[in-house]
Amino acid sequence: LQKDMRKGVELYTEAAERGSIEAFCNLGVAYVTGSGVEQDEAKGIHFWEEAAMRGDVESRYNLGCNEGQKGNFDRAVRHF
Repeated sequence: LQKDMRKGVELYTEAAERGSIEAFCNLGVAYVTGSGVEQDEAKGIHFWEEAAMRGDVESRYNLGCNEGQKGNFDRAVRHF
């Protein structure tokens, strides 16, 4: 089975519009890494924030890692 990341992003977008928390998280990963879409860190972080506000722990972890990489350790710790 061949991966089609563009189609995957399309399907995740549809799922997110229907309220899927996991889809928000996966869209965040796609945009931060540029998998299947043009890389857009701000947009990816937005999707992680949406998922985190809905209780997704993986997105919260990703936000913490992102803050840590930027040197914002106080903010990173709040996510962990």
